[in-house]
Amino acid sequence: MTAHPKIAWIGLGIMGSPMSENLIKAGYDVTGHTLEQEKLDRLAAAGGTVAGSVAEAVRDADVIITMVPASEQVEAVAYGPDGILENARPGALLIDMSSITPQTSIDLAAAGRQKDIRVLDAPVSGGEAGAIEAALSIMVGGDQADFEYAEPIFETLGRTIVRCGPHGSGQTVKAANQLIVAVNIQACAEAVVFLEKSGVDLRAALDVLGGGLAGSTVLTRKKDNFLHRDFKPGFRIDLHHKDMGIVTDAARAVGAALPVGAVVAQLVASLRAQGDGGLDHSALLRGVERLSGAQV
Repeated sequence: MTAHPKIAWIGLGIMGSPMSENLIKAGYDVTGHTLEQEKLDRLAAAGGTVAGSVAEAVRDADVIITMVPASEQVEAVAYGPDGILENARPGALLIDMSSITPQTSIDLAAAGRQKDIRVLDAPVSGGEAGAIEAALSIMVGGDQADFEYAEPIFETLGRTIVRCGPHGSGQTVKAANQLIVAVNIQACAEAVVFLEKSGVDLRAALDVLGGGLAGSTVLTRKKDNFLHRDFKPGFRIDLHHKDMGIVTDAARAVGAALPVGAVVAQLVASLRAQGDGGLDHSALLRGVERLSGAQV
């Protein structure tokens, strides 16, 4: 027996699998559901319980965590006769850790209230490495009491945990995060091409840049991707394209100008259109290389 709340985990992708496994390691009883059998096998091997459906996974859970790609998938698992809201017990807490539109989170919280299901939006930053290392930044929207109840779970998954305000606030901050990350990666990619074309030792240059004002978590995390042209997805271009759509739409709604962000959003879209959507977002380097005359 455990004093921890029972957790249902929906979505066991690049982020969801290591995050759920960190909860299992910390002593939580985790029941998971996803569409890929190999991910269910991985959960079982880690000590979790496999469920054949969303309804089965959430039925006895105290806390339900969703980590799926976009608003459409959140709505698919949350609503309908086989969804979370119809099958979770009253009083359960639904924590959506996906990156979706702020309005989707606000609507989900309102729908949950009708079913006596509490809701938090709690998107994360840190990528696959942060998920594996339990070093994520978690930005949360929702009621303070629900945040405090969920805080031990968040502390198992991340290092920087902040309630940003009411429902939808976590997603708004995540949108800003994705804006900063995309612009930062693009700047790093442009610097890499400039340095290489200038004949500078790239590794040495990135080392010294990382130690100065140009240093950033993005440069630290993505340096080896740039050096080795290793674009195995930690966070896919397809997903960053979706996130740039979220931030540009949200900014338009509140009257905020994003001139640089708009350009980078188009560069991300261009890379996706050229067939690189399944690559890591550090593959923005490939777009700069193409613009600079390289055949990639």
